[in-house]
Amino acid sequence: MCGIAGFWTTACDDDAARTAVTRMTDALVHRGPDASGAWIDASRGLALGHRRLSIVDLSALGHQPMVSAAGRFWLVFNGEIYNHRALRASLQAQGVVFRGHSDTEVLLALIERDGFESALGQCVGMFAIALWDRETSRLSLARDRFGEKPLYVGRCHGGLAFASELAALRTLPGVSSDIEPAALAAYLRHGYVPAPMSMLRDVVKLEPGTIATFTAPVFGTEQTTRYWSVREAAAAGLATPHVGTDATRVEQLDVLLRAAVADQMVTDVPLGAFLSGGIDSSLIVALMQAQSARPVRTFTIGFRESAFDEAPHAEAVARHLGTEHTTMFVTAQDALDVIPRLPSIYSEPFADSSQIPTVLVSKLARAHVTVALSGDGGDELFGGYSRYPLAMRAWPRLTRVPHAMRKATRAMVTSVGAVAWNRVLGPMGLVKRGVTGDRLHKLATLIDTRNFPDFYLHLVSAWRHPQDLLPGVLEHDTAIRAPFQSGRGGLLADMMFRDQVSYLPDDILVKVDRAAMAASLETRAPLLDHRVAEFAWQLPAHCWQRDRQGKWIVRQVLDRYVPRTLIDRPKQGFGVPIAEWLRGPLRDWADDLLSPDALRHDGIFRVEPVLQTWKEHRDGSRNWAPSLWHLLMFQAWRRG
Repeated sequence: MCGIAGFWTTACDDDAARTAVTRMTDALVHRGPDASGAWIDASRGLALGHRRLSIVDLSALGHQPMVSAAGRFWLVFNGEIYNHRALRASLQAQGVVFRGHSDTEVLLALIERDGFESALGQCVGMFAIALWDRETSRLSLARDRFGEKPLYVGRCHGGLAFASELAALRTLPGVSSDIEPAALAAYLRHGYVPAPMSMLRDVVKLEPGTIATFTAPVFGTEQTTRYWSVREAAAAGLATPHVGTDATRVEQLDVLLRAAVADQMVTDVPLGAFLSGGIDSSLIVALMQAQSARPVRTFTIGFRESAFDEAPHAEAVARHLGTEHTTMFVTAQDALDVIPRLPSIYSEPFADSSQIPTVLVSKLARAHVTVALSGDGGDELFGGYSRYPLAMRAWPRLTRVPHAMRKATRAMVTSVGAVAWNRVLGPMGLVKRGVTGDRLHKLATLIDTRNFPDFYLHLVSAWRHPQDLLPGVLEHDTAIRAPFQSGRGGLLADMMFRDQVSYLPDDILVKVDRAAMAASLETRAPLLDHRVAEFAWQLPAHCWQRDRQGKWIVRQVLDRYVPRTLIDRPKQGFGVPIAEWLRGPLRDWADDLLSPDALRHDGIFRVEPVLQTWKEHRDGSRNWAPSLWHLLMFQAWRRG
């Protein structure tokens, strides 16, 4: 795990280029505190920079930038190739001689033998890569299949630049600091900036599973090749379903996951895992412990607020599996102390409030290990989110009602305030069961959508109409609204696809990567092994969800290792009480960022709707916490 950076301009002085690329890599020191390196070709205007977190081959033979044996390719690489030992054996059988045992050297040898695209197709791993071909004078940038590792590309003075994080790009002259309006609109809706956009104009994110090849140092002229995609994996799996019984499917998933976990346990540094006590993290830890000769190190953050505390569940699973478990109970103040650091940790606005405990658990784990496995990806790959059965029940019922009637119903429901609805619903006992005025208002905004992609978009949106805050700004279509033929998978497959191409890479994986890298911790997600994902798409829908319960097949595998009684409980999530904090210890901070003077000074948002939203939340008449968190994280980022 590392940080990469570099640029390609029309010409550069060697010393000036080295100074510039060093500034870039200095901004990434948290991603790679163990070593730094740079390679300059001043005659071509090229600079490659690297910060190293040593994981495999801790010697200088794993140092980057690295040149291929024949001298044709120079490479900087962030990530891990989990099957590098098998690839090494194949190359050695053909006479390739290696100096060290790093996966970077294997990757370069594979590229020399088979070409870049073919090499990536053979790799199982997570990565962001920059490759310079001295023979053809081409710069190629690539990102792993699901987007676990980030890669930004943008225009700089005299050419183009790339980096693992936006902060490194911003050290270069000519990189625009102007906000991209469409990216801001998408951010307000989702709390993250969907690829390929970034929050800055003239900077983009390379999309997962793609290679961008530049033949000249001109931003925007690249040829993009997609070597793997969720869409193709889904289409192939849905068209050729798995032949067998549920029992054989459970066995095959067990085998695939054991292999993925075994590959990802290979490291030359201390290894552990995050353990929440939920299905996914418990399964990953169980598979680690089943293949380890000593207790696996596991880590959990505990909160005193019982509604947010998963520590007892994690500790019960740890005791059953026999792991060496560490729980750190954090106070509200511990969590609040993280908030001022979030804009620098995430480098561009990011507003999933579970980023706070993720930062804390990463810091905890890094005190003991350098690599931690996680259960990320299980909900998206195997239908685990609670919103899935909700949508599957609601959408067919809505489509039976004429649109005009649905539109009128929405107007009627939203004409009554949330507090007034609570007064009506409370005596019926519905508020205690979660049927609140806020929820009625949310449902009302969904009922007059005309198609399922729009319905799902609104379901997962915080600000459903960003243009209300951003006059004149038009939203761009993003991956979450892409057309998709779900075939036999129905609405469930449709939602899983949309989350795999949007929420997973742009929220979940961003959250974990930046939080872990801020602590110089490498995280690995075995469920995102692409062979597991391709198998998941071959499954019949009843293996994803059964009796309105998601991840049925994952639960069956977990039953082999952990008693159901330790796991079977409502999905809790990994959150913090942001709504209450904004009315309490965070109120002054929020008042400052959302003050009329602050909002008018920037001139970005319409002031009145922001102030009204903040007032309604502050006085307790509405719960606007997710929407306000999006605004606050943007405002905090703008202040830098």
